[in-house]
Amino acid sequence: MKNTIIALAAAGLVSFGAAAQAGDAAAGQAAYATCAGCHGGAGEGGVGPKLAGQATADVVSKLQKYKAGEQVGPMTSMMAPMAAGLSDADMENIAAYVAGL
Repeated sequence: MKNTIIALAAAGLVSFGAAAQAGDAAAGQAAYATCAGCHGGAGEGGVGPKLAGQATADVVSKLQKYKAGEQVGPMTSMMAPMAAGLSDADMENIAAYVAGL
């Protein structure tokens, strides 16, 4: 019984942690306005690659790498300055919006 309670409590914490880190797609939509010039208004791509439908974790990971100055791809020199001013919450929000495109 004790192990069951501990397991349920742990599962609840994991679920809460995942929900706490989920981005706000509405806030992401507002922030995405800056991205639309290269990635398209619906994330369809253009100068930059298609973002529509990419997994949230992938978008956040790429933005974090750009912000850290890591070489991600051929557009790193354009993306690094764009990501430099983003907070972790901004990244989560943009990723949540992009995932729904």
